[in-house]
Amino acid sequence: MAERREKKAAGSAGNTLAGRLARLGLRRDIDFVLHLPLRYEDETRITAVSDALVGVAAQFEVVVLGCDIAFRPRRQLVVRTQDDSGALTLRFLNFYPSQQKVLQPGARLRVFGELREGFSGNEIIHPRFQVVANPEKDSAANPAPLPTGLTPVYPTTAGLGQATLRRLINRALMRLELTDTLPAGALAKLGLPVFAEAVRLLHAPPPDCVLEQLESRQHPAWRRVQFDELLAQQLSLRRAYTARRALGAPQLSASGKLTQSLLAALPFRLTGAQQRAWYEIACDLAQPHPMQRLLQGDVGSGKTIVAALAMLHAVEAGYQAALMAPTEILAEQHYLKLATWMAPLGIEVAWLTGSLKKREKAAVLEKVGAGETALMVGTHALIEENVIFHRLGLAIVDEQHRFGVRQRLALKDKGRFAHQLAMSATPIPRTLAMSYYADLDVSVLDELPPGRTPVSTRLVSAARRDEIVARVRDACQSGGQAYWVCPLIEESETLQLQTAEDTYTQLLNDLPTLRVGLVHGRLKGEEKAAVMAAFAANEIQVLVATTVIEVGVDVPNASLMIIEHAERFGLSQLHQLRGRVGRGAEKSACILLYAQPLGQIARARLKVIFESTDGFAIAREDLRLRGPGEFIGARQSGLPLLRYADLEDAALVEQARALADQLLRDAPTIAEAHLERWLGGREEFLKA
Repeated sequence: MAERREKKAAGSAGNTLAGRLARLGLRRDIDFVLHLPLRYEDETRITAVSDALVGVAAQFEVVVLGCDIAFRPRRQLVVRTQDDSGALTLRFLNFYPSQQKVLQPGARLRVFGELREGFSGNEIIHPRFQVVANPEKDSAANPAPLPTGLTPVYPTTAGLGQATLRRLINRALMRLELTDTLPAGALAKLGLPVFAEAVRLLHAPPPDCVLEQLESRQHPAWRRVQFDELLAQQLSLRRAYTARRALGAPQLSASGKLTQSLLAALPFRLTGAQQRAWYEIACDLAQPHPMQRLLQGDVGSGKTIVAALAMLHAVEAGYQAALMAPTEILAEQHYLKLATWMAPLGIEVAWLTGSLKKREKAAVLEKVGAGETALMVGTHALIEENVIFHRLGLAIVDEQHRFGVRQRLALKDKGRFAHQLAMSATPIPRTLAMSYYADLDVSVLDELPPGRTPVSTRLVSAARRDEIVARVRDACQSGGQAYWVCPLIEESETLQLQTAEDTYTQLLNDLPTLRVGLVHGRLKGEEKAAVMAAFAANEIQVLVATTVIEVGVDVPNASLMIIEHAERFGLSQLHQLRGRVGRGAEKSACILLYAQPLGQIARARLKVIFESTDGFAIAREDLRLRGPGEFIGARQSGLPLLRYADLEDAALVEQARALADQLLRDAPTIAEAHLERWLGGREEFLKA
């Protein structure tokens, strides 16, 4: 009972005005000032009904002719009105008796809304209106004057009206002294307006403001706000970067004997990008402060060998190294690769996952704790409390966006100020890296190793599924293998998609002469490993899978991939999946099955993946089409997300970054004031 009362009280608190404002992050006066409009409405003029354009919002002044409740096709309030030029119908699908009472014949209204063509002529659905003259009270009443500026429309939440927000924001603007946090010299150099002028204009634009310029956020006032937001972000991230560099760390100096031995034994040569990245990492490891570097590259760009070189460097310097991967499949693949490379050098690699038996796990932990095993690979099991390293010098996190901040920190903290290398196979556009990874050093693998077979991509309607099944049959009977990827494991009521289990059953019937396997995230570790091993050994010809195979799976004989409901995947995800084929000498293909009808954004996404194989170009388009969430969602705590700035505006990001460095060096009090304005003491250093 007590618990129920507490929940009820919490719910009530959340439904108060303060609770609703808190949901929008509005607590301080400056929060209200920085709560800027989504769009604007022009209520400065009256438009004649006959002059109005369909689909364009406008304001009309009309007289009510009649007000009735209609019951077909659904219950609604229908108000017939007109001005001197023509008739206009107002429809309210949800209404109150009080509205019906004021909308009586003879009432003069100001109506704002988007005009559309209805069965009975021009109409507006759910218009905003006010009564400017009521015959019952005073037919000669003077209507309220028209606004002198554009009307702002703010982001809001349930139960919080625009009128309330406008009133509270205006009060905050009157109370606050909006001093500028940017030096006058910087303002002049950047050609930006004064802060107070910029925000006042955005909240109450004068009539001569160009609406298009405001709504596209190209107005100088918007540029000022965007710059300030980027500057706060860069200040926070760069300050975090500086704080890390002030920490001490072991200097991992090595002769390079082990790394040279590994390079000499490899059947391939490093690409120029790999050599460059390895040089940058080696320089970092020799510094007296912890390395915090992101190694990013396209699918198949060769991040694992660069990580192996870094691990060998740590071993030669007398330290241990650990590599953590998000899935058991990927971790095992790293383990097998590293074990193969390290065996000729006489270096043992330990393997640790949650599925290991208790006795096996204990033996591994004992050797690692005693320092007898220098290299360790595993899943989240590496960060369990009972895992104690003798002398951890380097922590590597693969697919770092799959881990939370605390998880990445937990591995790093197994050593005293251990160096950290994060790896990501999701290519990040330069602008995004500059903006969101300003606290990290970034190495980019922007070229693929020679010998990779190009993958042809085809878009095929799901209606032609039988043809695709026949193609899979032909490819596998000729000695090849195929992936068939589905977005869900089992039936969903909300998303009527072809599921992995249904597809598996169907393919068993359609391909009786072939061996079909099924792998998904709900299988136990040993079951998953058994299926993948059978596929790698060509004991299974067709592998039906969920996105569990998105990263790390390397089967050179698999040259065909079918992706079911491709329209449901993100671009980067599709690119990752496509990268699972084309790893052998055989010509490879990726077929994207889509369901009709396709929406505009889904069509644009599939067009990009069809036309391009460049991961960085695809990432840029993904950023443009979907926004940055896919890239930054897992950055989690401490990241000041952008509300107004455009990540594609490289010039503005560059300018903000340069000024952030200058202010932190020469004017720390100004930097602090700017951070306080935008983050309000809520700033957290980014630790991972």
